[in-house]
Amino acid sequence: METINHNVNTYIDSWMGPRDERVRGWLLLDNYTPTFALTVMYLLIVWMGPKFMSHRQPFSCRGVMVVYNLGLTVLSFYMFYELVTAVWQGSYNFYCQDSHSAVEADNKVMNVLWWYYFSKLIEFMDTFFFILRKNNHQITFLHIYHHASMLNIWWFVMNWVPCGHSYFGACLNSFIHVLMYSYYGLSSIPALRPYLWWKRYITQGQLVQFFLTVTQTACAVVWPCGFPMHWLYFQIGYMVTLIILFSNFYIETYKKRNVSLKKKEYQNGSSSSTNGHANGVSTITHKKLRVD
Repeated sequence: METINHNVNTYIDSWMGPRDERVRGWLLLDNYTPTFALTVMYLLIVWMGPKFMSHRQPFSCRGVMVVYNLGLTVLSFYMFYELVTAVWQGSYNFYCQDSHSAVEADNKVMNVLWWYYFSKLIEFMDTFFFILRKNNHQITFLHIYHHASMLNIWWFVMNWVPCGHSYFGACLNSFIHVLMYSYYGLSSIPALRPYLWWKRYITQGQLVQFFLTVTQTACAVVWPCGFPMHWLYFQIGYMVTLIILFSNFYIETYKKRNVSLKKKEYQNGSSSSTNGHANGVSTITHKKLRVD
């Protein structure tokens, strides 16, 4: 195993260049093999899990999900708050911030961003709950792509650019996750569902987050400060893929659903004029997909 880790690290280092020594020895960061292996295990469970559950009754998981979602809400708020205070106290430049320019703030940001990286491993549970509850329609390409890629991307971020300009996307995403996981945690309690009003804004917030991240990253391209340029280009490219996928999800889930509802209402109205009564209950049920 040590030989495999050494060979993998040697190849990555020759391709990516020298790592940031400040994160040496941190949990899961020294070797890429564990992160890659965990991702492969995740994908295998995504593939085999629905087959395993196909002839079994779905699990409720309600109590566990309340604790899980509210726990991630607290963690997301902690990361958001710590990043905001760190960059404020360290006088981070919004347009471009190098990763070796504000020692105290950089150290605080690195610690928070490690938790952000680790949270992407915890969030694999989102998919596992879908499998256990047999909500397989929610395991979309977007869902799998987003979960599997984020853990791996942030392993590389933590090893090469663990602070500086890297903070912005994680800060915004943590805020969005406060809204998202609080909604799903509270919605696991049936009595609270009528009072939860912000679900419709979650996907909109995610799209705004991606556009803001592209804008802020582009600022560092236009006004460089020493932050590695190839990381900026990569971030913009990755954000573009998320904008495309999340926009498609939003259109499919909300816009087309509204058109379908209006069409159904029109058909019901036509039926009313012919048969003397209107069907007030649609026979079409719309499954609400979750995007993380």
